[in-house]
Amino acid sequence: MLKLLGQAVIIVLVFFAVSAYQERNMLADSGEQTAPPFHLPILQSKQTYSSIQLKGQQSIVYFFAPWCGVCRVSMPNIDKLHQQGKVKAVAIALDYRSTEEVTKFVSDLQLDMPVLLGNQTTAQAYKVQAYPTYYVLDEDFKVTERSVGYSSEIGIRARL
Repeated sequence: MLKLLGQAVIIVLVFFAVSAYQERNMLADSGEQTAPPFHLPILQSKQTYSSIQLKGQQSIVYFFAPWCGVCRVSMPNIDKLHQQGKVKAVAIALDYRSTEEVTKFVSDLQLDMPVLLGNQTTAQAYKVQAYPTYYVLDEDFKVTERSVGYSSEIGIRARL
């Protein structure tokens, strides 16, 4: 029993160490840093979406790539919270070859949240180095939480 408990502690420590390593270069999540502004095209639309539209409500800015398997299973968790009105969410596609590739990915998942076509400038401003990456922003557009990798619905709710 003691051996099993020791192994569980080691697994938890490794998990937190890997998470801390992955998040080391991201935007600070102290609630003091304002998220960088963006103004990006909306997928399958001639309209654009501005970061100013997120102010006034707690929001999630989720960065993904259409080839990312973890994104495919994680995005519906965020979209569900968006549909329920628990949080305003926006997904930003990066590292894609064509808008058709992004459209197919989004269509397969039947997402309701706005999907934007990001660019290298946006990726650099948000310090995106892996997929998925997301930030939780407060009503004033300040970064309060951040994460890289899969997030369950419970994990996302815990960060809100």
